[in-house]
Amino acid sequence: MSTPLSRTMTSTLIPFTDHLLTEPEEVYAAKRRDWLSSHSLTDFRRNPRLYRHKQLGLVVEPDRASFAIGRAAHCRVLEGRAAFEERYAIGGPLNPKTGRPFGPDTKAFAEWAAQQGRPVVSEETAALCEQLTGAVQAHEEALALLAQGRAEGVVRCETSGVPCQGRLDWVHPERGIVDLKTIDDLDYFTLQARSFAYAHQLAFYRALLTAVSGHVAEVHVIVVEKKEPFRVGVWRFSEQVLDAAGRENLAAIERLKVCRSEDRWPTGYEAVRSFDYLA
Repeated sequence: MSTPLSRTMTSTLIPFTDHLLTEPEEVYAAKRRDWLSSHSLTDFRRNPRLYRHKQLGLVVEPDRASFAIGRAAHCRVLEGRAAFEERYAIGGPLNPKTGRPFGPDTKAFAEWAAQQGRPVVSEETAALCEQLTGAVQAHEEALALLAQGRAEGVVRCETSGVPCQGRLDWVHPERGIVDLKTIDDLDYFTLQARSFAYAHQLAFYRALLTAVSGHVAEVHVIVVEKKEPFRVGVWRFSEQVLDAAGRENLAAIERLKVCRSEDRWPTGYEAVRSFDYLA
């Protein structure tokens, strides 16, 4: 997104982790209205009107169970058991008649959860997070990337005059950005990466880290299956892919500036399209 100042990896002198901000998730989330994030830019690239409606609060994304599991897994894998147990309430109240936990859709569970003052995960989800952590730690390349560094560091800077921010899963002091993804089937990671525009997300993060540090970071993704046998894979995103995605991000930011100045938010389907192929 910003022009790289240097491609010489001198990060041992100026570690990437020195340029990260530390702040609670709720503080970061509160700034999303004024600071452009990678997810917001992805929304804009796909549908400017949807991006605008989300910004205005007209569209609220549901908090799906898979998202909650993903957040819990990130905490346990990247921040450790102590942080996980501090951030989450695990389990639920027991039914005195059966000796088993009340179901998550019961009044007793809802009342108990409201009293915790923090997110609640089931015993099953907590056990899954332990299995995912063990799998990642057993993978030699993944373990090396997570051997040192910082979790959930924040970077902020302007790109083409637009305030931008990113909350990075993990930053290694020398090797740079490490993103953690969970998946149902590791064999489909490439397809999922294309579908969810991971290259654009990671190019956005890399650009911000480049801007604040003056050095271009490597970008790796650790991917772990959410079911047996909990396979783990590590991908290094190439500079060519990230550079191309970064150019598309910059072009999208320029379009965003026009939309803001004109207060015009197209859907991308205003013109007549030609249908000229058979399935």
